[in-house]
Amino acid sequence: MCGTCGCNVTPGNNHLIEAGGKLHADGTIDVLKNLLHENDHTAAHNREHFYQHQVLVINLMSSPGSGKTALLETTIDSLSSDYRIAVIEGDLETENDAQRIRKHGVPAIQIETGTACHLDAHLIHDAIHQLNLDEIDILFIENVGNLVCPASFDLGQHFNVTLLSTTEGDDKPAKYPVIFRAADLVLITKQDLLVVLDDFEPDKATHHLRQLSNPAPVICLSSKTGFAIEQWCEWIITQAKTLSDSEQQGKADEAKPSKVLAG
Repeated sequence: MCGTCGCNVTPGNNHLIEAGGKLHADGTIDVLKNLLHENDHTAAHNREHFYQHQVLVINLMSSPGSGKTALLETTIDSLSSDYRIAVIEGDLETENDAQRIRKHGVPAIQIETGTACHLDAHLIHDAIHQLNLDEIDILFIENVGNLVCPASFDLGQHFNVTLLSTTEGDDKPAKYPVIFRAADLVLITKQDLLVVLDDFEPDKATHHLRQLSNPAPVICLSSKTGFAIEQWCEWIITQAKTLSDSEQQGKADEAKPSKVLAG
């Protein structure tokens, strides 16, 4: 987390450090530490909401322009007949991405962070209270485009998916290890451009990821042509089914009669 640009303070947690706020009297180092602590507390609360309503939550992280919104549009078109989908969009300004998503017939909440270059759990908490979680199966969070800060803030999501565009360079996992180390899945986007980009090798990007001791699967795909979109959707469906099975098992365990030990 950056301690100099002020990105740790978002509209969602600003109330904590304002006059009269819970963290107002602390020194700078303590404020940064405690902001993360408060964020994690709210993230756990968000996660409880998601588990209670059995909503799969996927956090998409990447640099600007990697194709997160285009991927969501294609994903919605592929899955919306079987799954109820909603999206939370994060950007410094404008509702552009949320408007694009709404055209596909799903609810989208736009969060404008102002100067903050990431989303945090407080912002997500406010956003989910604008959604009816009982009517959602999968919630995608499109984080602010940034390869640094988003990885430091738990939002309450189940999975992190990091996108790497073929236009960015295959050494990005080595240069920005934190966000790639946090990934449960890495998507190499804009696969269709590999025919004209001779300086990007997917195998090299995967090698750099493995150097971080991250065994996460890597899918090279294209939202434009649809290449490997089915593989990406299959990954989502697997996670949704796993969450559903886990929820059902939890209910079954709760229904079991408790054992009484003889004294």
